[in-house]
Amino acid sequence: MNSDSSSSSLSGFRTDSDSDYTFAFNDSNFSDRVLRIEIVPDVSNSDEAGRGNRKRRREELVMNEAEVVDVFMHREEQILSCNMPDTDDGVAHDNEDEESVAMIEESPSGCRVKKFPLGEEAACRTDSSWNMGCTVVHRVKTIHISSPILAAQSPFFYKLFLNGMRESEQRQITLRINASEEAAFMDLLNFMYSSSLTTTTSSALLDVLMAAGKYEVASCMRYCSRLLRSKPMTRESASLYLDLPSTVLRADAVQPLTDAAKQFLVARYKDITKFQEELLNLPLPGIEAVLSSDDLQVASEDAIYDLVLKWARAHYPMVEDRRDVLGTRLGRLIRFPYMTGRKLKKVLTCNDFDQELASKVVLEALFFKAEAPYRKRTLAAEDPNPSSHRFVERAYKYRPVKVVEFELPRQQCVVYLDLKREECTHLFPAGRVYSQAFHLGGQGFFLSAHCNLEPQTNCHCFGLFLGMQEKGKVSFGVDYDFSARFKPSGEYASRYKGNYTFTGGKAVGYRNLFGVPWTAFMAEDSLFFIDGILHLRAELTLKK
Repeated sequence: MNSDSSSSSLSGFRTDSDSDYTFAFNDSNFSDRVLRIEIVPDVSNSDEAGRGNRKRRREELVMNEAEVVDVFMHREEQILSCNMPDTDDGVAHDNEDEESVAMIEESPSGCRVKKFPLGEEAACRTDSSWNMGCTVVHRVKTIHISSPILAAQSPFFYKLFLNGMRESEQRQITLRINASEEAAFMDLLNFMYSSSLTTTTSSALLDVLMAAGKYEVASCMRYCSRLLRSKPMTRESASLYLDLPSTVLRADAVQPLTDAAKQFLVARYKDITKFQEELLNLPLPGIEAVLSSDDLQVASEDAIYDLVLKWARAHYPMVEDRRDVLGTRLGRLIRFPYMTGRKLKKVLTCNDFDQELASKVVLEALFFKAEAPYRKRTLAAEDPNPSSHRFVERAYKYRPVKVVEFELPRQQCVVYLDLKREECTHLFPAGRVYSQAFHLGGQGFFLSAHCNLEPQTNCHCFGLFLGMQEKGKVSFGVDYDFSARFKPSGEYASRYKGNYTFTGGKAVGYRNLFGVPWTAFMAEDSLFFIDGILHLRAELTLKK
């Protein structure tokens, strides 16, 4: 077939994913080409292949397109690729005037390749003197194909048939595949004719999906993705879907499947404290999906940092590998601006992080903490890497605080706590929210906001309390001052101040911080919220 006739044939033929050309599959009457499939053993040994090592098979399925085209197109230079059709299939040889004497020539990889005369099963024979390091063809299949049908379904085959090279004019096309690919590839060919699959198991559908990605059959990728999404999702299957070859993951047709896998993992591990062991066993794409969520129910970002380090140390024993994965993949998912000052100090001395990266993220976090709330929202909206969500608060169990510490003339700390209006709404009628811990004189403290029922008026109101983390029966004297800000440009106005001697587990505060009932506090025209945020401050001074 000359190139002109081939081009006109392909360009004049149209098909779609709903077309049914099953009748034409492997029928010489409806075919213009012969596809010669050379099947080679997998790289892994037969026992490993029999156990279905899926990760190894995925790696074997992914080939660089340039390498694929080189292997498929330059048959005369292939290892043991002799243009020998399978005579049992009754396919005529196109080059019967070829020399009928054995020849030895150099392959592109430097191996000596033997060409056999007609009638010999060259594809199944090796010579120990020259096959070292060469791929041996295990067996050969030949199938009648219609180039217009395949080209209409697959850009890969379109380029193969219309690349303008001499091979595109030949009637016989040779592809080389691994033995583990054979079933999926045959299913894929059938799909391109029938727009359906007889395969129903998840593992087989996943194999066909990867084959469809390799040969760029988008309609089959969508079909497999839809069937896989209809099956019950498990931790193992979700991890597999997120660990597909990058060429498959980038395809639009696969996005609904990977999105479903991410949503499953995020929902399953929303409360990370309940599934620590399972989380530590997730593969890298799985733990990335979980850490990307804004809705994780976690005490604080400090716990996320500890989890990431624990996972990295378990999966990457070598410190160089750990630094690489933290620097390029997992580190960007830690929201350093919401970590406590004490934990940020540990980041600077952590050997698992590259020191330059550690300094950068800690400095960025400190600058963010010092910003006004409206500036924080602006930074989050203008983040050049929005997928990292590094400036977005998670659903922390303990609200982040900004702390300023002083050592002289007396040990003192000023703590800023911001609560959103919707967070306050959720406190009614008897809820409470706790802040992250902060420290004064080596002792841990926290703030807690409450919705209380005032006994005298029988009305609900907003209260604020200062508590000390329990560490035995210690006695600790503190001067305190609770204040709030009522104007965007205004100073914090003191509400209540006093002194208290703490013992383990005790707390001090005011049941009605603003002296108004809950309805007035939460009213639309309330003066207590600035841009939907309640700004609170607690000043603590260690008593002499």
